[in-house]
Amino acid sequence: MAQVEATTERTISADAETVFDALADYRGTRSKVLPEQFSEYEVREGGDGEGTLVHWKLQATSKRVRDCLLEVSEPTDGELVEKDRNSSMVTTWRVTPAGEGRSRVVVTTTWKGAGGIGGFFERTFAPKGLARIYDAVLARLAAEVEK
Repeated sequence: MAQVEATTERTISADAETVFDALADYRGTRSKVLPEQFSEYEVREGGDGEGTLVHWKLQATSKRVRDCLLEVSEPTDGELVEKDRNSSMVTTWRVTPAGEGRSRVVVTTTWKGAGGIGGFFERTFAPKGLARIYDAVLARLAAEVEK
């Protein structure tokens, strides 16, 4: 099994602290910025960054739905890590300043992919599909914090 990785980034016209706080707000902002690929969203513990346990279903394709139960940690300033208890998937959000009143958000998701021909297709197409989904999340996040 090979490691699969999808990365998306966006510069947002809001300071890094505001953007990070919005991302870490699982009870409020986060649920508002998720596109239609996410369903059954539920905060089970916490709700603000470190220590949060959140559930959702991610429909990556018409046939592929992941049931995700994510533990949230904040290993460094400006970084949220979501580890899925149900799979090898880990999503890392990094928010850094990008000039006055602007920030750069990079979201990277990794997981252990399948082997064989299925794994080839997963490594080829899944990162592009997931990047599109997270690009939508970042566009909605920007709209939310740039108000």
